[in-house]
Amino acid sequence: MDIGFLFDWDGVVIDSHNQHEESWDLLSAEIGQPLPEGFMKKTFGMRNQNIFPMWLPHLATDAAAITALGNRKEELYREILRRDGIEALPGVKAFLQAARQAGIPASVGSSTPRQNIDTVIEMAGLQGLFDAIVAAEDVAHGKPHPEVFLKGAEKLHRKPERCVVFEDAFVGIEAGKSGGMKVVGIATTHPIEKLTQADLALHDLVGVNPVELARRLGL
Repeated sequence: MDIGFLFDWDGVVIDSHNQHEESWDLLSAEIGQPLPEGFMKKTFGMRNQNIFPMWLPHLATDAAAITALGNRKEELYREILRRDGIEALPGVKAFLQAARQAGIPASVGSSTPRQNIDTVIEMAGLQGLFDAIVAAEDVAHGKPHPEVFLKGAEKLHRKPERCVVFEDAFVGIEAGKSGGMKVVGIATTHPIEKLTQADLALHDLVGVNPVELARRLGL
């Protein structure tokens, strides 16, 4: 089939919200800077380069310091993953396997660093199910800019309008729509009734047939 699937990572393939929250809390304690109220909700789905200036405005022009703090935060996150383990969200693995059997390629399109994605793919047994990965290091613009999904479509050799984005975050849904793609909202981070900007909203991918889904979206 001449369509492609583009998957956000956290909140769609896995749910590591709690692990991310713990890693931010640990970093906050390490550097002695409290996190603002509602920090996780406001920044979910954003790149570290955009998050740190919101938290620590005095570092807004210090790219080296932001990179170092970001690397430390992700190091803490991976340590937590190795301690706790991680699995794919319900239905994801079966959906990816069915898409592969149907000849529909899939790419990751995420603001998550590549090392985090590689770590989880191995831990969750998702090897061989993604044809491409576009991670934080591969883009200059974070969501809601569509660059991460446009690059994913390019890597899959698919036209953007023939791609389906799977997203849980509002900024990601906006990115997919502005890139000219169909968007399926997954209700992990926000209630399903809030995902009104998506073309279709689902609680999860359990029992979802990828070919039927594409037809439902008019592809």
